[in-house]
Amino acid sequence: MPLLFTALDRLDRRGVDLKICLLLDSCHDASVQVAQAYAAHTVLPVIVEQIVQADPNAGRARHAAVRLGMVALAGPGLLLSTDADSVPDAGWLQAMVVGCRAAEVVAGRVVRTVTQAHAVQDRIEAYYDTLHALRRTLDPVSWEARATHHHASSANLGMSVDSYQALGGFLPLTHGEDGRLIDDATRAGLRVRRDAASVVYTSDRRVGRVALGFAGSLRALDRGDDAVEVAHPRDAIWQYRRHAIARAAFATGDFTALAMAIGLTDDHVLGVARDCSNAEAFAMRVVPTPPAGMRRVPLAVAEAEVSVLCAAMPPGRRAA
Repeated sequence: MPLLFTALDRLDRRGVDLKICLLLDSCHDASVQVAQAYAAHTVLPVIVEQIVQADPNAGRARHAAVRLGMVALAGPGLLLSTDADSVPDAGWLQAMVVGCRAAEVVAGRVVRTVTQAHAVQDRIEAYYDTLHALRRTLDPVSWEARATHHHASSANLGMSVDSYQALGGFLPLTHGEDGRLIDDATRAGLRVRRDAASVVYTSDRRVGRVALGFAGSLRALDRGDDAVEVAHPRDAIWQYRRHAIARAAFATGDFTALAMAIGLTDDHVLGVARDCSNAEAFAMRVVPTPPAGMRRVPLAVAEAEVSVLCAAMPPGRRAA
């Protein structure tokens, strides 16, 4: 936590009225005292609140933290979140403000502070970054960042008060609450920008309070499990291509080609379109899983496949 506080004091705050809200969830150490000491000496306005939960629940804690931020704003504004074991880059605040002008939700990049190197985790992150770059090559959107990435984490997330309220907030899930919120945002038609210019460095600790959180994933990799599986790139590409077709169909109102591409009737597709406010919501809702489902394959197989797919892209359209 002290590293977080040092980083907050070093943020580039030009033109931003920043308020810091610290939500301490069922802490049994000196976190409360440390937070209160920071609030007493920093020049920034700080609100400290604590909750106690019988069972750890990331979603409830996240929602309580955001509600605290909304009370501090007392009206419109941006809500930015990070974690106690994370360190925002000095330009984080400015990057988030820029990103939130282009999209309703900004998922910044989370970079591990490497105290214990792990080549497999590096490969997993590189694979999904490549897959997302390929996604935006096949299904470009105007609000995406020039430098992008694949991840979505509450350790680096921003949105307006209005957007958060429209989504209904974080669900009370024990893990995966941030990914679920992002999925809900796209299905609601909100623009989600994955912006690599917004950087937060996070701990690669192996001990965490959420059983299926990031710390648990790193522990599993540390055990030397060679059977790491990831999303099959061809299944993801199947969806990406059809997301692009769906966007074009929504703009023209001609759904025949899309219906054939996804194996649904024209009436079914038209019915979905009528319930969607924009092309983003339509694309995310109407495209089903591929005929064989969303398969998972060994990491090495996926890496080879995505390399072939990238090489097959026409010059000038290849993913970074």
